[in-house]
Amino acid sequence: MRLEHRDLDDVIHHLIESDYPDQLQLKRLKMRKLRLKDSIELIQSRLIPDLDA
Repeated sequence: MRLEHRDLDDVIHHLIESDYPDQLQLKRLKMRKLRLKDSIELIQSRLIPDLDA
């Protein structure tokens, strides 16, 4: 998942640097990257034990 997140970052960067970036595609890729980040954080939070317990 982290690799996919990093790959999306690279694709977004290249798309932004292009002469005529597709704004709709950029928006979709950014949303996908954000959902992926949220999923990664959720999994990490489940793996780390709650210290307050």
